[in-house]
Amino acid sequence: MIAFREVVRKNSLLLTKSNSYLFNSLGYVAPNAAFIGQDYKIQVRFGSTKHWNPKWKPFRRLKVIKVDLPDFNEAAESKNYSPDEVRAKMKERGMSPPRPWMERPFEISSTSDIFEPYVPPEGDGKASYISKEGAKQSAEMVSKKSKTWLAFRKIRNFDEDFEGKHFAAEAQKIYLNVHKAVSEKDKNTLRVLVTEKAYPEVTLNMRSRTIVWNFLDTIEEPRVVHARCTDVIQKENVFAQITCRFFTKQSLAIYDRFGRLAHGSEVVAKDVLEYVVFEKHLANQYGEWRVHGKIIPEWAPTNFETSYRTFRMSN
Repeated sequence: MIAFREVVRKNSLLLTKSNSYLFNSLGYVAPNAAFIGQDYKIQVRFGSTKHWNPKWKPFRRLKVIKVDLPDFNEAAESKNYSPDEVRAKMKERGMSPPRPWMERPFEISSTSDIFEPYVPPEGDGKASYISKEGAKQSAEMVSKKSKTWLAFRKIRNFDEDFEGKHFAAEAQKIYLNVHKAVSEKDKNTLRVLVTEKAYPEVTLNMRSRTIVWNFLDTIEEPRVVHARCTDVIQKENVFAQITCRFFTKQSLAIYDRFGRLAHGSEVVAKDVLEYVVFEKHLANQYGEWRVHGKIIPEWAPTNFETSYRTFRMSN
């Protein structure tokens, strides 16, 4: 028996040699004699329902909770509830009663009107600078330019690259793009080029009509005639409005929904004098100049050509 089983003690490790398997003092099996003196571990998995860390027992117990399932038929039955029953149900669930909507929406990215509007001199576009009326108009323009220069200075506080001399050319590009978008009925472009106040005014006459508009020539170079700045709600919330004078040659033709000419002509060109107001939200870092409105002087002719009205004939 002693010859068959030899006890060896090496490096304070008790080894028992039996056949070809060696057992160390920790009880792990070494399949080969080459592993004598080493701890050879074999992982063994045991099925257990206990958590490896006992401190998580309370959390495991709290994982099982009673769920209050909703009543899916209550939505159909709630139509027959009286106001007192509805109030009791909402009070039971801790819900506040609905409040009537009393707030009115407002827009602060643009103003609602033209502040300190420009008053065009009577006979503008007709009187020559050499004549008496033309010289009088030039003198009035010089006297009213002081407030415009102050407005330019305030605009430069927010936009350092602004130049009043070059703004008229930029404004004319916006003016032409707006008219092209109207003739093409491109509402997405109009939302970028016009303010919230001008958008319904521009799109009102686009319904059930075909508009053919062409820009032919510039009779006089566009120029800035008026500029004002104002603050809304707070002093830092500043808006700027610049009025530009455009004297151009255009052609306009409007067709009704049946394709019949209702106004104007594609062939006949007319001289058009307009005072267009552009607005920018200076307090907004990403603000852009947009068309805000148009000033129509009191002395402007009002005898426009009326379109033909169509009726449905009764049998």
